Amino acid sequence: MPRTAIGADPRVRAHDPGPGHPEQVGRYTAAYNALSSSGLLSGALLLEPRTGTDDELALVHELRYIELVEREVSQNRGQLSTGDTAINRQSSQAARDAVGCALNAVDAVCSDAVQNAFCLTRPPGHHASAGRGMGFCLFNTVAVAARYAQAKFGLGRVAIVDWDVHHGNGTQDIFYADGSVLFFSTHQWPLYPGTGAAKERGKGDGLGLTINCPFPAGSGRKEILGAFEQRFAPAANEFKPDILFISAGFDSRIGDPLGQFSLTDQDFEDLTGMMLDLASTHCRGRVVSVLEGGYNLAGLSKAVEAHVRVLQR
Repeated sequence: MPRTAIGADPRVRAHDPGPGHPEQVGRYTAAYNALSSSGLLSGALLLEPRTGTDDELALVHELRYIELVEREVSQNRGQLSTGDTAINRQSSQAARDAVGCALNAVDAVCSDAVQNAFCLTRPPGHHASAGRGMGFCLFNTVAVAARYAQAKFGLGRVAIVDWDVHHGNGTQDIFYADGSVLFFSTHQWPLYPGTGAAKERGKGDGLGLTINCPFPAGSGRKEILGAFEQRFAPAANEFKPDILFISAGFDSRIGDPLGQFSLTDQDFEDLTGMMLDLASTHCRGRVVSVLEGGYNLAGLSKAVEAHVRVLQR
């Protein structure tokens, strides 16, 4: 039985934010080709395409926001009115297909068909909050998948780690007062979107379950892996999640045009191994990883390959 499922729905290529945009269609193609040529696709359970429904999106998003996205995409606008998200006529469908991919990954992992899964999806999702698209994000793929895991499989506690170079403000907002979700983020500071200060720790039932580790430009293995070892691992050991999600942003890799971190492919291998060890201890190995950022095509390809290679070990 394959250890890892891979979701790679070619329909997500239909989202095209325009010439010169860093979140380009080529991101999917480059990463897919790397997984294919390395043999990692042939060693995985390949997930069937699926589209996220309104009810599934509404697990975290306001209905009026879902309707706004559909309306503005159908009007062939170049950008969502909620912020700085570039769109075309296929953007909503691609974002729904990305969500569907992650939900299929949850199904595969939680039904014990596989131990873990990687979703090669776009557009990214971690900047999207309940009622607003931001950055390159329309719907928050990881957040929807986390709620889906709770609703369908009755999982009580969910951990989400985000190693994208940008802070996952949308994910944080959605779960900020939620006592059932541990959200951990390492990110460059200051940098878009300007959130993620260490003092942002959650509120109400979620107080202490948001853990932000902002680092200056130039940070790398010492800072990021150190934060995961010294901050996330103890928090996870106390929280004892039932499933672990990764917002796998590879714009924290050295050489990315939108960030100034210096993580290497070996660092991503070690981060992935650390997450698998924690998942093995607390949640029967259940890990769902979803692609977020990564805008140097060659670097993205190498980092994705490194990440998935460890998932399949």
